[in-house]
Amino acid sequence: MFDHSHTKARRWTFRHLTGALLLCCAGPALAQSGFAPPPGCTGVLTVQSRACLVTHVWTCEGDAPREQWVSLFTVAGPFNVRKVDAEFQWLETYFAQPPAVETMVQPAPDPESITVLLAEDYDTYDFTVINDRGEPAERIRGYDSLTGGEVVIDGEPLLRTEFAYDVTLPDGTISYRGAGRQFISPSHRLFFLGESWNQDTPDQITDATPVEFIYPGEPGFFDASPRYDCSTVLSGFLQ
Repeated sequence: MFDHSHTKARRWTFRHLTGALLLCCAGPALAQSGFAPPPGCTGVLTVQSRACLVTHVWTCEGDAPREQWVSLFTVAGPFNVRKVDAEFQWLETYFAQPPAVETMVQPAPDPESITVLLAEDYDTYDFTVINDRGEPAERIRGYDSLTGGEVVIDGEPLLRTEFAYDVTLPDGTISYRGAGRQFISPSHRLFFLGESWNQDTPDQITDATPVEFIYPGEPGFFDASPRYDCSTVLSGFLQ
């Protein structure tokens, strides 16, 4: 599914990307270019992607089984932290700048389900997120589909997916229509970024395809600095 921090990202878009400088609420600590999960949590995976993005994954004591935390760093610094469950539902999302929290309303009319997607090659979802910014709730409806393609990136076996979704406000206004192609890891039960675009401007594609999968003990694990396409991103900021 998309992740609307760069999307959703877990499947994601970049519409909230405003140059985050400080990570709020979830408590991770920065140490120069390194990054550490909060106390009581254990780092699982770092993914360096195109579009000058790096993702970190960790788990925490006391969380439900298969719940995971996923953080996104941009060229400007930390962007957000999202807590997801085994089906990749966005339970909680903490944005860095400006500080904000989004929460998924449960139960959802049609929960996102990695289990259904892997079993049936297609999954629909319909859920609502509320926020503490005083802004209207957003209803997110869409689908994920396995395209039948399989790829290995940096030794990591992934399945290719495609997605599309609408974001609807309480008055019925569609505020955003996203689509794209991304990747899913059945072993991690996570989506990873790929290509995404606004359905109204489908020729303007953001490519955040993974480049490196880095595990504990390997060089670059929990490095907070994105590595790929950053010169292009920086030049875009300066134009």
